[in-house]
Amino acid sequence: MRRTAEAEDLSAIVQQALGAEVTITSVDRLRGGTKKGVYRVHLQAPAAPNRQAPASVIVYSWAADENYWEDPTAHTPAHDPHDVFAPATGMQRYLDAQHTLEQIGARAAHIYLTDATQNVAVVEDLTGGTLETLYATDPATADTATRDLAKILQRLRKHHSPTYGTLEQFRSGITPHGTSCEQLVLDRALADLDESARREPRIAAVREELAGKLKELRAAVSPRAEYCLIHGELGPDHVLVSANAEAVLIDVEGMLFFDVEWEHVFLEIRFNERYPLLRELAGANDLDENRLRLYRLAMRLSLVAGPLRLLDGDFPHREGMQNIAEWNTQAALALLNA
Repeated sequence: MRRTAEAEDLSAIVQQALGAEVTITSVDRLRGGTKKGVYRVHLQAPAAPNRQAPASVIVYSWAADENYWEDPTAHTPAHDPHDVFAPATGMQRYLDAQHTLEQIGARAAHIYLTDATQNVAVVEDLTGGTLETLYATDPATADTATRDLAKILQRLRKHHSPTYGTLEQFRSGITPHGTSCEQLVLDRALADLDESARREPRIAAVREELAGKLKELRAAVSPRAEYCLIHGELGPDHVLVSANAEAVLIDVEGMLFFDVEWEHVFLEIRFNERYPLLRELAGANDLDENRLRLYRLAMRLSLVAGPLRLLDGDFPHREGMQNIAEWNTQAALALLNA
């Protein structure tokens, strides 16, 4: 039985961050997190002449019970540190990404406190909502934030490296597996295809055709020797909007140096009809179309295999994951004959 945090669990760390006079009035566990717990902690502080506490903060918890990709009661083998696609989680990976965003001039949520012994961080609560929500409720603010997001994408792309890898690998001096991004993506896509075929009969029925399509698309990709910084999983739900309509990236633990096209196939999927404008604003009309074709199919297969794997466990919000798997199954099958 998983145990998630309650107010009494978070009280000490919040008071350590903001002062002993601050009290918690309520705690909401926010939906959507699969690798970490995200808690909005509502606060009350006695009036003080020279002190102003925020009305709420966010607490991130990377405790084992918060990670629905793994069974906290079972032994889980250590992840391969050389694997670029190893699960992107942990407080240190979060801090690596936050510091990198600050270095390139992107707005990042203020960090009040981190505690490595508890694997928690207390950070600024940006209450303006996600970009995804604002598209429906406040289009004008959403438009301003989208333009700011495009500027962030430009800054990320200008941050170059002659090698690919996660920020953790760069910090630790670890050489990642593989010879190229496109080969890593192909190998992962073939593994995702096998996994999807075991769970989804429609994928199983055309498994060989999909494998052949992936290899054909890989063969058309030319070598590359420079990579840029990407978020890795950037949708409008992973962009918060500040009171000044600034775009603030969240769920940043997966940031890495990689092909920019890998970022853009995810943007294309998640921003949907809004993507062409975002791509234009970001100055990304020069992307490699051969890479995009390979990465589109690979990403769709990843978004089938991942949700179906998560549904093998006890993830509570099952309908949403089922919908993601179904939508991407249909999209992968459509790409087979594209």
